[in-house]
Amino acid sequence: MVTTMPNALFQSVGPGSTDGSEIVLPTAFARGPWSPDALHGGPVATLVARAAEGVFTGTFPDAYQVTRLTLDLERPVPLEPITVAARIVRPGRKVQVAEVTVTDSGDRRLARASVLAIRRDPMNPPVGASPNDEVPPTPPERPSGLDGWEFPSSAVAYHNAATEHRLVRGSLASPGPVADWIRLVVPVVASESPTPLQRVAAAADFLNGVSWVLSGAGWLFINPDLTITLHRLPVGEQVMVDAVTRIGDGGTGTAEADLYDTAGRIGRAVQTLLIEAR
Repeated sequence: MVTTMPNALFQSVGPGSTDGSEIVLPTAFARGPWSPDALHGGPVATLVARAAEGVFTGTFPDAYQVTRLTLDLERPVPLEPITVAARIVRPGRKVQVAEVTVTDSGDRRLARASVLAIRRDPMNPPVGASPNDEVPPTPPERPSGLDGWEFPSSAVAYHNAATEHRLVRGSLASPGPVADWIRLVVPVVASESPTPLQRVAAAADFLNGVSWVLSGAGWLFINPDLTITLHRLPVGEQVMVDAVTRIGDGGTGTAEADLYDTAGRIGRAVQTLLIEAR
């Protein structure tokens, strides 16, 4: 079951069978590059971020910030109705952890995430306590497009229709490190504005795709997980991933990136990679 309407990654169908769970319908904007019938990891990460924010907002007594999101992608997520559920597994006034699960219509778990949040307490750190992170290159005014990228680009999918890419270093057509400003151009769920955390999650799962080192024609390099750590949330709609892929000799690898907004570094993202010859 696939729909390209509304103009969002997901359409909310209604509450699920468990307390606080929600059934959502993915649209074609959430489709991934590996299979026409499965989601890109980015939309799954944004959906998890949204669910975690919803449960934290109801349990934190004061303002908070998500500082870590670890997502395990256990099975391909189909373009069919799925259920997302979030619950607090570590309550507290200062630190909380939420567990988020994504299941299919048969109640089979597809993805699981652990999301950590810390209460916000305004402070003035001593001068020199924090590194003076380099201000990143300014995003180009126009998107770079996906010319030369090996992944399919003819069908409506997440990488070519739901996000914009503005490269400032490297090339999507050539192997190696890349610095790419990424902007989510559709809502996560129809009629909702993406939050800063959701925008980070939308960009962070692109690391292995944009900084590829093995040809997609001959190799699979799928990430079964994603970890994002943040010392602050981004300002504005664009998030830059300064990404590099490294491979080992046993069918594994990592894709890593420093994350930036236009003011400077905001955190880091890492994917582990399963590598196989096609």
